Amino acid sequence: MGYKHLKFPEDSVFLVTGGAGFIGSNLCEAILDMGYTVRCLDNLSTGKMQNMDSFINNPRFTFIEGDIRDLDTCMKACEGVDFVLNQAAWGSVPRSIEMPLLYEDINIGGTLNMMEAARQQGVKKFVYASSSSVYGDEPNLPKKEGREGNLLSPYALTKMVDEEYGKLYTKLYGLDTYGMRYFNVFGRRQDPDGAYAAVIPKFIKQLLRGEVPTINGDGKQSRDFTYIENVVEANLKACLAPSEAAGEAFNVAYGGREFLIDIYYGLTKALGKDVEPNFGPDRAGDIKHSNADISKARELLGYDPDYSFERGIALAIEWYKENL
Repeated sequence: MGYKHLKFPEDSVFLVTGGAGFIGSNLCEAILDMGYTVRCLDNLSTGKMQNMDSFINNPRFTFIEGDIRDLDTCMKACEGVDFVLNQAAWGSVPRSIEMPLLYEDINIGGTLNMMEAARQQGVKKFVYASSSSVYGDEPNLPKKEGREGNLLSPYALTKMVDEEYGKLYTKLYGLDTYGMRYFNVFGRRQDPDGAYAAVIPKFIKQLLRGEVPTINGDGKQSRDFTYIENVVEANLKACLAPSEAAGEAFNVAYGGREFLIDIYYGLTKALGKDVEPNFGPDRAGDIKHSNADISKARELLGYDPDYSFERGIALAIEWYKENL
C-alpha cells in the first residue's frame, strides 16, 4: 500500500533531523510531495546540501543548519511542530568502535535533547531511528523485538539507550515515541564514498568505475536489505499510529534475507561487469546474519512494505548510473 495515500491534518508541520542525510532527505522529499510543511535540522557533519537539491527551494521547506547537541537549537526547531522524525545520528559500527565518546555525545545526548525539546514544545509524535544492531549476538533468526543479545559495539549501545529513553518519555511524560529498528537500508542518495560507506552503493560505484571491490569476510553473511521507500512508509505510519503503540521499537525491514556474495554477483551481472571480488577480514562488531520478523510493525503500525529487494536494487542501480 505504500504511504502516498496517508492523510495528515492540512497544516501539519514535520521536523526531520538529519534531513540532509540519506534517509532524512528521502523523508523530507516524500512529505513535501504529499503537500505538507517540512523543517530540516542538520549540522552537515555527514549530510550534504546536494541531497536537498530537488526541494531546497520549495516554499514549504525550511533548512536550519544546527546541531542536535545544542538544546536551544532543538527547542527552536521544535516550535510549532506536530511530528518529529529524528534521523540525526552518526552511523557505522566500525567507526563507533574507534570513536565511542563522539557516538555517546551525538547519538545519545543529541537524541535526548530532541526528545526533551519535543516534550516541552508539545510535539504529537516523536519517531526516531534505531538499528538492527541492537540485536547484538542473539543468534536466532528472524530477529524479533524483545529477544536481544549482548551488544557488540558502541553504536549498538547508543541505539539501545535511545530506545530506553523513548520508553521512559512515553511512560513518564506522555510523549508518543516510536523507535525504527532499521535493517540495512539502501537506495537513492546513499553515499558510496568513504571508509565506512554502505556496501551496496560502494560496490555499484566501484564496478561502474572498473575497480575491484573488497568483500569483508567470506561473503556468506546475510542481511535483510531494505529499500528506502519502505523506510519512508514506516516513519509516516508511525506518525499516525495509536498511542497504545507508543514507547515501543519496531523492526523496519522487508523481511527477506540476501547473502552478500549473491548480491555482489547480481550487481556484476546487472552492470555487465565480469570482475571477481577481493576478500578482506571480517569487520569488527559485525553480526553474521540478519533477517527481520516484521509482524509487530504490521500489526501495530499498519506497515506493509511494497518494495522487495529485487525491485529496490533495480531502482537503486538506475539511480546510481544516472547520478555517479
